[in-house]
Amino acid sequence: MKADAQASPNPLARIRGDVQSMHAYAVQPSTGLLKLDAMENPYTLPSTLQAELGRRLGAVAINRYPGVRLDDLKAALHAHAAPPEGWGLMLGNGSDELISLLAMACDVPGAAIVAPVPGFVMYAMSAQLQGLAFHGVPLTADFELDEAAMRSAIRQHRPAILYLAYPNNPTGTLWDEGVIARLVAEQGAQGGLVVMDEAYQPFAARSWLDSVRADPAAHRHVLVMRTLSKFGLAGVRIGYMLGEAALVAEIDKVRPPYNISVLNAECALFALQHTEVFAEQAGAIRSERALILEALTGLPGVTAYPSEGNMLLVRVPDAAKTFAGMKARQVLIKNVSTMHPLLAQCLRLTVGTPDDNAQMLAALKASL
Repeated sequence: MKADAQASPNPLARIRGDVQSMHAYAVQPSTGLLKLDAMENPYTLPSTLQAELGRRLGAVAINRYPGVRLDDLKAALHAHAAPPEGWGLMLGNGSDELISLLAMACDVPGAAIVAPVPGFVMYAMSAQLQGLAFHGVPLTADFELDEAAMRSAIRQHRPAILYLAYPNNPTGTLWDEGVIARLVAEQGAQGGLVVMDEAYQPFAARSWLDSVRADPAAHRHVLVMRTLSKFGLAGVRIGYMLGEAALVAEIDKVRPPYNISVLNAECALFALQHTEVFAEQAGAIRSERALILEALTGLPGVTAYPSEGNMLLVRVPDAAKTFAGMKARQVLIKNVSTMHPLLAQCLRLTVGTPDDNAQMLAALKASL
């Protein structure tokens, strides 16, 4: 029996070697901690809206597959984003699924993806999982786009997809409009797609959709991706992507059927009927962001970078020590110092409520 067991084939051998060598997307345990590591909206719904949402969810036909309600959600999101005439919309289980579907749809022999780095890790991960080449182009030392290097990468690799996060994660940078316009034109000239990732749009001073509306003809190869996670529904997992209807329809063919649940769709529809509540929350977060930046600016040895997201990137003398000290004081943030050489000794702080932020700043000061 022992010899037979030793000779049994290992089922792990059926799993790709590169997958086995990868690290899974890490979610930090947060029980008992002030959770300021994942750029979540810290505000909940008012109690009256909680009760109203509960009644609506209780009436949802959970015994049926999602149907016409998804069409209602697509129409509501389309009206909310207000893209140019002739643009369509597809739904994803968060932006993560849309990123994976894009890699799948564009997986032709020799296909590549180009994106600035440091940036959202799922761009590179989706490329690896789908077998596409990923080429990261380093930002400048102050986290701006290196236009010459980006244009060179586009010409050399002729990527199927160019990702531009607007604003960027984890730096919070809202890159120069002129540079982006030239990169959009460069990518379009070689027949590739541009994906403007606007996950943090509720907190930013502008949206690339403004440029799209001003010149739709120059953006026929551009897709704008958004999520309701930063809007205030991180637990609901609704992402959506906008673009010319014919282009979106082709990508939508690789979407799994029923990828959005009826409960999630109903939550999103409810939120879109109360946008003023979430707009007020976003305004409060932007105000708190400014106050945190001001407080960080006066700390010795700390460099804080301006942000158009609901997070702030800070460089400290010893990121590992400061992270550990803050965690010991029950405040959980994100240590991004090993993600990329440009992020050496950097931490990312999510903007919370006024009380959250006061606790976070006290822990930071005590941990430096």
